[in-house]
Amino acid sequence: MKLSSQIKPISYLKAHASEIVRTLGKQGEPLIITQNGKAKVVLQDIDSFEKTQETMALLKILALGNRQIEAGQVEPATDVIARLRARKRDL
Repeated sequence: MKLSSQIKPISYLKAHASEIVRTLGKQGEPLIITQNGKAKVVLQDIDSFEKTQETMALLKILALGNRQIEAGQVEPATDVIARLRARKRDL
């Protein structure tokens, strides 16, 4: 994806809103809107947005896992499985 072709001024957004919405849905690429020559917002279709949010959630989980490993807050899987099986038997 080449972002330079996806940069438009806010006046373009105002004049072509419905066209932009159709295009975003088809292309799946974000559109950067500028105001006074500076990037201000990014528009993207809902599917791309949801995928981005899912990716961010997974990355946060991975980062948390890495921090827990570094802090020594981990247990061998065999110990955890044994503890869960013991609980199940006690129910």
